[in-house]
Amino acid sequence: MKKSPVKRVVTLLALMAATPVSAAQFKALLFTKTAGWQHESIPAAVSAVTELSRLHDFEVVHTGDSEAFTTENLQQFDVVVFLLTTGDVLNERQQDAFQAFIRSGKGYVGVHSAADTGYDWSWYRGLVGRNFLIHPAVQSAKVDVLEAGFPGAEYMPARFLWTEEYYTYGPEHSDSLKYLLSVDETTYKAQAAWGDVKSDGMGEFHPVAWYQQYDGGRAFYTGLGHLPASYGNAMFLSHLYGGIYWAATGRGIE
Repeated sequence: MKKSPVKRVVTLLALMAATPVSAAQFKALLFTKTAGWQHESIPAAVSAVTELSRLHDFEVVHTGDSEAFTTENLQQFDVVVFLLTTGDVLNERQQDAFQAFIRSGKGYVGVHSAADTGYDWSWYRGLVGRNFLIHPAVQSAKVDVLEAGFPGAEYMPARFLWTEEYYTYGPEHSDSLKYLLSVDETTYKAQAAWGDVKSDGMGEFHPVAWYQQYDGGRAFYTGLGHLPASYGNAMFLSHLYGGIYWAATGRGIE
């Protein structure tokens, strides 16, 4: 027996109701646990990434709880963002789950003090690329774009003035880092001294953002993002979203 036109329309509408018309393009976990210095910019950073998720149609979940790092829970995400984390934030079981996540082809994003995290975890040191050593006072300086074809660089001029807590970093922990931004130390006072810890900066080449393929997955790091007001700046947010997008999908590099 043939279905009547009315029944065919009802059936079609039922199928459409059961099938999502669209889905978020990827899912991100924002992780903000601190076991040391806690940046006052964390609430602004979380709000900004949440707004980015609405603007760019991705799903975001925020937690400061390291118990989120189980193999089963992490499977739902495409990228984990260490958003202003500090210190030793994961135990061995949680570290193993996160390593498995990256090795499955997923992504990591580190923001600012993510380089002040996991010093005793050699795998994470390789993932973040370099560790924080010291910084001078917050200052304005000239920043150079080194790879204009990376996602999010579209709104960045080749050289721009930016106010930041410019970290001095230690040596590379990975030989596959590709650099995106550097700060010109001749445009600010890079010297810093904290008791016995002293630095004159990094010299002629002072990177502040980079990315890499790492252990089967993808990693992006930016040293920008110390000040709460940074998270209201469209250029910075484009840079941050570009890193999240690339780490989550592996797409967008020209």
